[in-house]
Amino acid sequence: MNVVRTLNNWRKYRQTVAELGRMTPRELNDLGIAQSDIRRVAREATGF
Repeated sequence: MNVVRTLNNWRKYRQTVAELGRMTPRELNDLGIAQSDIRRVAREATGF
């Protein structure tokens, strides 16, 4: 089960990075996120 959970977390992480990566700098700024923070935010959001 741990492998399945890890794969699901990885999938959610990649999806989050992709969605945030499609946002404009202005949209990210409205959320309080810098482009350089996208991966960190995705890790925190998914627990990966």
